[in-house]
Amino acid sequence: MSESIDATNASAPSDLLIDERRAQIVELVRRQRRATVAELADRFKTSLVTIRGDLAALAADGALVRTRGGALPLREDEEMPLNVKETLNPEQKQRIAVEAARLIRDGETILLDSGTTTFAIARQIRDLPLTGINVITNALNIATALASVPHVNLIMPGGQLRQQSFSLSGPIAVNALSGLNADRLFLGVDSLDPEIGLMTPWLQEAQFNAQMIRIARQVVAVADSSKLMRRNLSVIASVDQLDMLITDTAANAETVEELRRRGVEVRLV
Repeated sequence: MSESIDATNASAPSDLLIDERRAQIVELVRRQRRATVAELADRFKTSLVTIRGDLAALAADGALVRTRGGALPLREDEEMPLNVKETLNPEQKQRIAVEAARLIRDGETILLDSGTTTFAIARQIRDLPLTGINVITNALNIATALASVPHVNLIMPGGQLRQQSFSLSGPIAVNALSGLNADRLFLGVDSLDPEIGLMTPWLQEAQFNAQMIRIARQVVAVADSSKLMRRNLSVIASVDQLDMLITDTAANAETVEELRRRGVEVRLV
C-alpha cells in the first residue's frame, strides 16, 4: 500500500493547507480503496495525530469511512457532500469550466446539470459579456449563483430534492423538460466508459439527465480525468449521444483515443 501511495506523488509538500491535504486524502483513499494512518502521515510528512484529526473531520463530513487505524472510501450507493466534492481536483474543474464557457453564445438556451464542475461553469457565466441567455438547471446552488445575473433568464424544473447534491430530479422534473428545447447541455457525469456510456449512481438523476440529452441540440460532458473508465449503477446514455467531452490533460490516452474513434470531440485542458 505505501509503495502505491508514494508512487502517486512522492514529493508531496509538508506545508499543504489543511483543506488541500484533506482533499488529497479523500482522493487517495478513493483511488487506493483504503489507507492507514501511518501511510498517510508518511505521505504528507505530518504527525499521526494530525492525520487522525483529518480522518475524523472527513468522516464527520461524510467524505470517507473511518476505520481502526485508517480509512475506507464511501460505498458506491453513498454520496459525498457537495462541499467535499468541491475540494477535489479544483484546478482541473476550473480549467474545464473556462473552456466550456467559451462555447456559449448570446441568445442561446443552456442546460446546466448539477455538479461541482457545472457549478464552476455557472460562475464563469456570471462574468460573460452577454446580452442575454436562457439557463435551465436542476441545481439549487447553480440557480442561486445565477439568480441575480442580469443577462441570465433562469428556468428551474420542479422535482424531488437530493439534499447532498442540492439537485432536483424525478418524474416531475422529467415532465417539466418535455416542452422545452436547448442549444447546449453541459452534463456533469460521475463515470464515463466508452463501452458502457455516461453513468451516475442515482437512477432518478439518470432518467432526468437522459431527458436533458433528448431536448439538447449539443451534448457536452464536463468531467475531470478521475471520472473516466469508472463504472456506476445507472447508465444515462451511450457515448453515441455525446458530442463533446471536456476533460483535463491527465486523461488516459487510450480512453481519449477510443472516444474520438466513436465520434466524440475531446478537448483536453
